[in-house]
Amino acid sequence: MGVETLVRGAAEALAETLWPTHCVGCDQPGELVCDECRAALPWVEQRLACPSCGAPYGHLTCTECDGTWLPRATVAALGFHGTPARMVTVLKDAHELRLAPVLAAAMACALEEASAWPARDGAPRFSPTRTDALCFVPATASAYARRGFDHMELVARALARELSVPLADVLVRPTARDQRALGREERAANLTGAMYALDDLSGANLLLIDDVATTGASLAEGTRALLARGASSVTACVLARVW
Repeated sequence: MGVETLVRGAAEALAETLWPTHCVGCDQPGELVCDECRAALPWVEQRLACPSCGAPYGHLTCTECDGTWLPRATVAALGFHGTPARMVTVLKDAHELRLAPVLAAAMACALEEASAWPARDGAPRFSPTRTDALCFVPATASAYARRGFDHMELVARALARELSVPLADVLVRPTARDQRALGREERAANLTGAMYALDDLSGANLLLIDDVATTGASLAEGTRALLARGASSVTACVLARVW
């Protein structure tokens, strides 16, 4: 065992002593997400989900969209309430960076399940062998400056490893305001033209990820930016769906 490994282990043990890990769902000490909260996660059953916007139970008749979301398919792992909502908030605003691979693992599970069900075009909603790269909806410059990191970049790196898909850090979002306090129409207006892709993506089939889908404005704008640079198709995946 090397010196660096020993030092890292000692530092982690000291940190756990001073700031013990608590469950983000119930605050019970021990794990980031305890067994009880894991068992109660509101998973979206992919066979019943809307293939367009990912809303639960929208497979036949979706009350959340008209079937025209810009991504060719949207996969949502969880409903946005309870523990999933806390996971997103604690990662972003409490700087609990150890949650990034936890979010990635949940999204990977949803994508695997969704691969068995068709998108609007009849092809699987997700296929790792047909995915050339993984992209993510980036934080605004102001959010990055405030937090010191881009939480979706951390999730994207972990998910790319899970899926064995290359990461393409190509989207830039320099000007948009925080979406959380905005209504449906304000969200769309806030993001119109707010993202662009840096690289030539001609012919690429891409997976675009974000933490939460509400109106789909961020996913739509990211998809537009990727298609504008030549992407052949964009499939979306989020940790949680608001409906």
